Amino acid sequence: MNESIIKPGNLITLRGREWVVLPSDDKDLLIVKPLGGSDEEITAIYKPLRIPEDVPEEAKIDNPSVKDINDFETAKLLFDATRLSFRNASGPFRCMGKLSFRPRSYQMVPLVMALKQDVVRLLIADDVGIGKTVEALMILKEMMERGEVKTFAVICLPHLCEQWQKELKDKLDIEAEIIRSSTAASLDRKLPDDQSVFYHVPFQVISIDYVKAEKRRGIFLNDCPDMVIVDEAHTCAKPKGSTSAAQQQRYHLLNDISNRKNQHLLLLTATPHSGKDEEFQSLLGLLKPEFAAMDLNSGSDRVRKNQRTKIARHFIQRKRDNIRRWGKDKTPFPERETREVGYYLSTAYMNFYTQMLHFARGITLDGKSKKGGKLRYWTALALLRGVMSSPAAGLEMLENRKQKRLSAISEDQMNGRNLIDRLDSSSDASEIELMEQAGFSKGEVEQLDELTDLLKDLHGQEKDRKAKEAVDIIKKWLKEGYNPIIFCRYIATAKYLGELIREALPKKVIVKTITSELADEQRKEQIDEMAVPDVQRVLIATDCLSEGINLQDQFTAVLHYDLPWNPNRLEQREGRVDRFGQKAEKVMAYLLWGEDNPIDSIVLKVLIRKVRDIQRTTGVSISLGDENKSIMDAVLTEVLIDPKLVQETASQMSLDFGGNDEIKRADSIFTNELEQIRKKAENLRSIFAHERIKEEDIETDLNEVDEAIGDIKTVEEFVKMAVIHLGARMERDEDGYILYPFNLPEHLKARFNGSEKAYISFESPTPEGYQYIGRNHRFVEQLCHMLMGLAFEPIDKYKPMARAAVIQTEAVETKTTLVQFRVRNVIREVNAKREVISEEMYLWGYSGSGEDSSDIEYSKAKKLLLGAQSVQNIALPRQEALFEQELNVFNELNPKFNLVAEDRAENLVKAHCRFKELVGGRSYEAVHPVLPPDVMGIYILLPKPKSLF
Repeated sequence: MNESIIKPGNLITLRGREWVVLPSDDKDLLIVKPLGGSDEEITAIYKPLRIPEDVPEEAKIDNPSVKDINDFETAKLLFDATRLSFRNASGPFRCMGKLSFRPRSYQMVPLVMALKQDVVRLLIADDVGIGKTVEALMILKEMMERGEVKTFAVICLPHLCEQWQKELKDKLDIEAEIIRSSTAASLDRKLPDDQSVFYHVPFQVISIDYVKAEKRRGIFLNDCPDMVIVDEAHTCAKPKGSTSAAQQQRYHLLNDISNRKNQHLLLLTATPHSGKDEEFQSLLGLLKPEFAAMDLNSGSDRVRKNQRTKIARHFIQRKRDNIRRWGKDKTPFPERETREVGYYLSTAYMNFYTQMLHFARGITLDGKSKKGGKLRYWTALALLRGVMSSPAAGLEMLENRKQKRLSAISEDQMNGRNLIDRLDSSSDASEIELMEQAGFSKGEVEQLDELTDLLKDLHGQEKDRKAKEAVDIIKKWLKEGYNPIIFCRYIATAKYLGELIREALPKKVIVKTITSELADEQRKEQIDEMAVPDVQRVLIATDCLSEGINLQDQFTAVLHYDLPWNPNRLEQREGRVDRFGQKAEKVMAYLLWGEDNPIDSIVLKVLIRKVRDIQRTTGVSISLGDENKSIMDAVLTEVLIDPKLVQETASQMSLDFGGNDEIKRADSIFTNELEQIRKKAENLRSIFAHERIKEEDIETDLNEVDEAIGDIKTVEEFVKMAVIHLGARMERDEDGYILYPFNLPEHLKARFNGSEKAYISFESPTPEGYQYIGRNHRFVEQLCHMLMGLAFEPIDKYKPMARAAVIQTEAVETKTTLVQFRVRNVIREVNAKREVISEEMYLWGYSGSGEDSSDIEYSKAKKLLLGAQSVQNIALPRQEALFEQELNVFNELNPKFNLVAEDRAENLVKAHCRFKELVGGRSYEAVHPVLPPDVMGIYILLPKPKSLF
């Protein structure tokens, strides 16, 4: 075998086809890719066992000739088909040609950080909805393209598995397997031997609750893939006080993964710091063990600065305010209208609540002198919260006292469970459990029976004004075109409200209730069923949907039916719809609160409003943990225990903030606590927002990639023209296009499953009911390959692509020749053997002839190629004669033409120099351009003859 012709980047003829030689790390393997083919057609040939048919010969693409003359309009299609087919794009970021989306420059910052590390360890904690998934996918693909990652696993909450699987398919065209309890048996049956599924499946999406189990953790660690991405990583922090067995298992899994040498690890969360420093530092410790012991809030300024600088190399946290300051990009977030909507209890509900408050205060005061007093206090508080959520939630709690009790929980255990942890989790199981645990006297049971009877009479909008207010808001939103989600604290409340709303709305509106009673897969199915085009929808949900799952495609408004006791919950809920990818220009976020409900007043006025004011004025999200709990506990205790606090009348019950020293003191303390938290958060943001990385340092390379391989607009225009060229048609509609694929070749029609029409869009996020068509979509890829094939091997049924054309046009004043050519460059790391091939389409030309000719640079050549129109037909013999004559001139210019290709190589060197300054580390050099470049087309533009009159 002639080794000189099988250098990377060279063209060879093999097995009756032309191939591009790709770099190979094994001297015995010849890696080739068909010219114009896809990555799926890459082939490896084992040289020692070669057969005569596997002996390559040097190949080259002949310059266009007179037989290639055709319609100049198709030259534009050939140009775009060729550059859109590139997967190995020029430029230092190697993943760009393999992405089905165009990242925003701010989303490149985590990638830059990752490329500075030999082993990637990153905690990406950008705000809800900024695009952490996109940022992680770019890092993953870049590492794969660099050959440093061949296998990966995404570890996430069970209900997010399908979402991640879809993101990998849509954005990277990677088929990943979901591994969890429901799929494990089926996958095991397909295994060829006794090795684990983690060993055999290269691309995995794994349920954290499946893999955390002791019996599986060791198996996974033994066959752990090269890169692990952990979504919602805050749920895997080491729990303070070791109270959560499930969270401990999650933490131990991640800790074991992080202890693996050379293990790439990406952690994603919008809430890295829940307010508990120990849990936050346990996450940092997964990046580097030394980080777990660092106290960022104590020590000298020099020590703290040094610690933060070290952590900043591995941790990025940006709020929307950071993104808005980033650069010229229009921020991809909608306007959010927030509003607090107050309501007053009906007379009947107030009478009931007054009696319930007396009962709650009674068992609390009585419990102060008894064993189990803390349990009775929490029980009273849970009762008040439940009955103020809805009559249904209150009834469930009251009736649970009659059920069989669970195993007793000791007083010591109860005292160790904090109020907010206990009563503001995403499940209402804790309140139900409290009612089952609490012991009531005979007299108290009789009071509860009376209260139960009163509560049964309060169902419906007439007596439940909270429900009526919610129904009115939903009706108003639907009329204005919004699709709302209503978040409730309790399952019973969600079901109750769902029925009321279903009765109040027209049947054409889809109304669903989703709670934690449904399994993760069922929740996802229910949400998917609501995605009916042009039909409005209302979703009533508990907080099982407040984290992780993306709902921006189907919903545009959030109503907080129950007031959470942690302001972070508000942001998590609203972040389901107000996030990167929301198509609506405006989203609504309303909060319901009882103006004559003392507990709502405290939570809203003392806590939520203060936190939101800080977020609004500084852009800093406040994470509340231990700092607020003792204060909330004290304030709520006052509500229950101090009878002077509550001023009762026949019609209302109000909380007097101005006259109560205890409330004023708690409010003052809490304000001071919030100020300390705010300062701490701002200090962290100033370091971990990485604002020193400038937009222009990244945007230059992104723009060059857009030009080299085509941007979103290029894809749209190309598909429209290509479909028409092949005899099919497309129609523009309000949200995208309707494609009628009937006349397309069979292999292209197959991409739409035989449909007579397909709704497609080139926008990401994609409108509901439309299929996203990006540059890496198989339809676009096959369309490119077919049109390129028509340039070199015409098919009778279809018009060929013009590799040559001669036209008269008003776009030029002198004879102008355009040359469309493909450049391949071989890039090698300095002091390393690794090589990569980069490709780009380029345009060059010249106007005039002989000594009077002058070069035409890329931008002008592109403008002429895409914009010139033929104004007069030229007879074919005349075209052939002119083209033959110009071809001789072009051949004489070959040395000058080759210099253009060498200039492109030099430009690539400069791009990699910018890249080296940006990320440091390895240095690259363009070894050589593969000469001569492949001439795809030569086009002669003649000026329109001047009129004699």
